[in-house]
Amino acid sequence: MARLPRQVVPGYPYHVIQRGHNRLAVFMDDADRLRYLDGLHEAAQMHGLDIHAYVLMDNHVHLLCTPAQETSLALTMQAVGRRYVRAFNRRHGRSGTLWEGRFRSSLIEADRYLLACQRYIELNPVRAGMVEQAADWPWSSHRHYAGMAADPRLRTHPTIFALGNTPFERESAYRQMFDEASLPPAAEQAWLTRRALAGKPMATDVFQRGVESTHQVRLLPAPVGRPRRHP
Repeated sequence: MARLPRQVVPGYPYHVIQRGHNRLAVFMDDADRLRYLDGLHEAAQMHGLDIHAYVLMDNHVHLLCTPAQETSLALTMQAVGRRYVRAFNRRHGRSGTLWEGRFRSSLIEADRYLLACQRYIELNPVRAGMVEQAADWPWSSHRHYAGMAADPRLRTHPTIFALGNTPFERESAYRQMFDEASLPPAAEQAWLTRRALAGKPMATDVFQRGVESTHQVRLLPAPVGRPRRHP
């Protein structure tokens, strides 16, 4: 069966997941991680993709990004994927594929879900038991937004600016989002996980209908059954 075309709406943020083939490691050490980030930054600049947030796990990657054009996301992921695989195979004396098929992508309703999704991404190492706090994992965007280390690869999404009038206020508010008392309930985490793995929009039905109407794309499931007859 032929693959369905990937629908990407320019100007809207997306949560992207790319996994290693058979869930095998795609990063062996920090040199691999740095090479991936540098390649991602170069490809994103070339193809018009703003990278807002990320986390590099051992066997998969999460990104939060906004494409400037319909092709920006696909071209960026293809470019960084191919370049990284060649370097990874050469460095580690292996051959063959590294990634698990196509990456997964979910459109995000920014005003409602972007901050929740960004927090979800940066908490991955905590949920995996790799560190106690998001700030303890150096291979994510968390330290940048928490005011601990600037990352020039990142382009801040406008939603972040609503956290405060100054960088200090925004960084303080961002750190508070990760305090134990501020963490979201398990049900929200589970919902975000289901949407991400299924590649479904993190958005309300009302928002999705609006995007469908203005951009002529299909986001919501088509009605089941025969079309209603009109007299």
